[in-house]
Amino acid sequence: MPHIIIEHSEDLPVLPQVLVEKIHNSTFESGLFDLETIKTRAIAYQQYQLGIGKEGFIHIQVHIMAGRTLEQKQMLSEHLLACLKTYCRDSDSLSVNIYDMDHDVYRKN
Repeated sequence: MPHIIIEHSEDLPVLPQVLVEKIHNSTFESGLFDLETIKTRAIAYQQYQLGIGKEGFIHIQVHIMAGRTLEQKQMLSEHLLACLKTYCRDSDSLSVNIYDMDHDVYRKN
């Protein structure tokens, strides 16, 4: 855990695999997770519409098991947003959201 899903416009200023690696490593650097538990993937969109002045977008969903404090989740979202700002254009719409997963219903093998 966590599961990180990067949704983005296909015209990124950085290669998608590089973005996956940077976000994966940034998640580890937050100090909240062991490296071997982080799972990161990206989905490119061809069709989308953005606000005036925006060229592209990146939205990161971070799904973690419930139990982290609000402060930890805020720190993680700020940390990942700062990572995005390093590699993206000012005209890109950037966002991050942290989602709690319920221990009682999450399953994996």
